Amino acid sequence: MWPPHLSRRRVLSGLAGLAGVTAAGLPPVRVVAAPDETTFFARLVDRAAAKANATYKAPADDLPEVLADLTYDDIRDIRFRRDRAIWHGESPFEVHLLHLGHYLKRPVRVHTVENGRVTPETYRPDLFDFGRTGIDASAFGELGFSGLRLMYALNDPTVMDELIVLQGASYFRALCAGAVYGLSARGVAVNTARPDGEEFPAFTELYVERPAAGAESIVLYALLDGPSLAGAYRFEVTPGMTTRTTVQARLFARRRVEQLGMGVLTSMFDFAPVDRAGVEDFRPRVHDSQGLSMRTESGEWLWRPLNNPDRLEVNVFQMPNPGGFGLMQRVRQFDRYQDLEAQYHRRPSAWVTPHGDWGDGAVILVEIPTPDETRDNIVAFWKPAIPFEPGLPLAMDYDIDWTLDGPRPERAWCEDTRAGHYGLPSTELDETMRRLGRKWVIDFVGGPVRNLCTPDDVAVVASVDGGRMDRPVAVLNDHTGGVRVFLDTVANGHGPMNLRCHLARDGAPISETWTMQWRPPAAA
Repeated sequence: MWPPHLSRRRVLSGLAGLAGVTAAGLPPVRVVAAPDETTFFARLVDRAAAKANATYKAPADDLPEVLADLTYDDIRDIRFRRDRAIWHGESPFEVHLLHLGHYLKRPVRVHTVENGRVTPETYRPDLFDFGRTGIDASAFGELGFSGLRLMYALNDPTVMDELIVLQGASYFRALCAGAVYGLSARGVAVNTARPDGEEFPAFTELYVERPAAGAESIVLYALLDGPSLAGAYRFEVTPGMTTRTTVQARLFARRRVEQLGMGVLTSMFDFAPVDRAGVEDFRPRVHDSQGLSMRTESGEWLWRPLNNPDRLEVNVFQMPNPGGFGLMQRVRQFDRYQDLEAQYHRRPSAWVTPHGDWGDGAVILVEIPTPDETRDNIVAFWKPAIPFEPGLPLAMDYDIDWTLDGPRPERAWCEDTRAGHYGLPSTELDETMRRLGRKWVIDFVGGPVRNLCTPDDVAVVASVDGGRMDRPVAVLNDHTGGVRVFLDTVANGHGPMNLRCHLARDGAPISETWTMQWRPPAAA
């Protein structure tokens, strides 16, 4: 897969002018203060504050020509020598360093920390196997690295697996037991999908704290810098069936940031049964993430299936002090994907749980058109309700859980969504109805709808904005042990149609709320 920060930047540069984002209210801004900050992290926070008070200097990206000319496959062929790993054979965790080249042009300085003492890691050609590239690195000097990878015996106590990678801007991604790499997280998002263009601040320095013998977690630190802001981060990574990254972020603005994104997740959605228009592919579905799940402060759960739209789409979910949100891969059966190589059924979900009161704000979902699965085109994050201003530092702490079995509501939840021909398949539709009409098929499973005797035990509560809806139909689904809901809808013209649906009993919700935005294709 192409690196997400590059392909997304290219797409956004051409489409950002089409987006509009809803404004929100005004929360208080929290200052930088946390009683559990270590002495080292406190020093890093001070450095970030000092950077924000100074003029931004873009890091050099003048790589040696032989590295700049590498292809994507070439850079993948340059491999760190495992026997050179930091703490190799001395710790439950090892550190591998990653080479610069191709799109990875800006160096990151990597350090280790032990008992408060910081040791820089120096670039040496003998750290790497250059494979078929045949590169002679003897003249590179102190080149730096593109990032780092942490290793841990995640699946087999005798085998060191990849656990987390930090590489490219402020991107990082982690694995839980049994998973393969899929979606990514970011330290911060700045003006994503806004007409004035997105900014990509970068981790310029990374620090890894040596874990104690037998440690079950490891701590990393990062210094962030960009034209509009600077920041310091502390990551505590705890591997397992669910791998948790506990994040402490301390940010300082150089200039006003209209839209700041925190708890940022980036993923890929190409197609699924909800959106197969024009797709000719033997695979039933191709995506790293299936939908956006959200839990409000009041305990309501929302589910928004993802789309691959034909234009940039931005959805805003007003959500003060969110209970959590995440990009989830709920369908886990191989036969629902049929991809032996990509193994989409093993791509992890990522769930963000805020610590403390985040105040007023909204969860933002950005969907970008993509022609194929090589580009990440989905972004989700929480946006504070007011712009980020110089002189008002921000402290935000949260967990990201990387899991194959993400949090689900206590109520029934939406396992899958399908869409297609309005009405019965035999119904003859004119051109307008073929374009504006849409049938939605939603499978609710689990909780109160598990193994019902009759669909009359539940009521379908559905609404539409920007269109009309026929009377909803609910039937039992013996294959899932749940309830299948059919919604036949017709959009008003070419504008977006917004749908909501949940199941109820005696007037009270017994399922999460399914929500969807759909825009009809343009007339021929």
